[in-house]
Amino acid sequence: MTAPGVSVALCTYNGGRYIEEQLNSILAQRVSMSEIVVSDDGSTDDTLGIVRRVAAEVRAGETATKIRILESVGGLGVTRNFERSISACRNDVIVLADQDDIWHENKLGIMLDQFDTRQDLLFLHSDARLVDGNGAPLGQNLLDALEVSSPDRAAIHSGQAFAVFLRRNLATGATSMIRRDLLKFALPFPEEWVHDEWLAIVASAVAELDFVPECLIDYRQHGENQIGVQLPSLAVKVKRVLEPRGDRNLMLMLKFRRLVVRLEALDAVAPIAPEKMMWATGKMDFEDFRSRLPAHRLLRFLPVAREGLKGSYRRYASQGRMDMVRDVLQST
Repeated sequence: MTAPGVSVALCTYNGGRYIEEQLNSILAQRVSMSEIVVSDDGSTDDTLGIVRRVAAEVRAGETATKIRILESVGGLGVTRNFERSISACRNDVIVLADQDDIWHENKLGIMLDQFDTRQDLLFLHSDARLVDGNGAPLGQNLLDALEVSSPDRAAIHSGQAFAVFLRRNLATGATSMIRRDLLKFALPFPEEWVHDEWLAIVASAVAELDFVPECLIDYRQHGENQIGVQLPSLAVKVKRVLEPRGDRNLMLMLKFRRLVVRLEALDAVAPIAPEKMMWATGKMDFEDFRSRLPAHRLLRFLPVAREGLKGSYRRYASQGRMDMVRDVLQST
């Protein structure tokens, strides 16, 4: 069965090793799509040759799916490449795809069932099985690797995704489906944000975002991912606490200032709930506070403690109390 209102936005860059397997997994969906828009960011390997060959095979076959190729000289980067691919999609539902993953054959059908019954749903993502470069399971799923808590999962399902996503992004673009209506609010993508986290936070601000708990793709981790996932070992957590502070919180403040500006502009055409505007401004102010903490560790203790008593770390920090420890202990 073909879903005529579905496009796939697939971005490539030197993905010749994996792109054919990914394209074949997309084409093997139980519910097929009407088009795959492949946006290439100046590949110098055989990526485009493989895509053209698969596209020719599709044209010669009986499928109604079309593969369109957008080429460039390179230099777009991940977010701009996805912006170009998504913008070129012609249908009401757009599914994001990376070049190196493998879709499970029921992915499209399961996600479309949610979109068909929930008209306010603008963004949907799923869990994923983590695999290595050869496709062998790593023994962990994506949402577990991200340590998504049961309360956060319940909050997202109950319509409270915006409060969760202010603390940290939990949506991975490779697992995501959006409704085209979201682009009215999300384009253009700001340079401070990665495409998937921006689409997710905007969707949760203006309408609904949710996830399905099934693993619907094999999410490949091969050491060359432009955006991947780092398994949360104890060593990784200790390293994060002790690494130099740098400009991380300043960058977060600038990101959320950009979000506040966009939401203020959108409020005239798609009224934003007052509490969401308040939370977004609070997150911006919180990261501004963190960026201006004193260089000396002892001088940070009292302001961090006061902010903790106000509930700011619980409301806005990705790791809650652990981020209080991090803000006190990190070197400058």
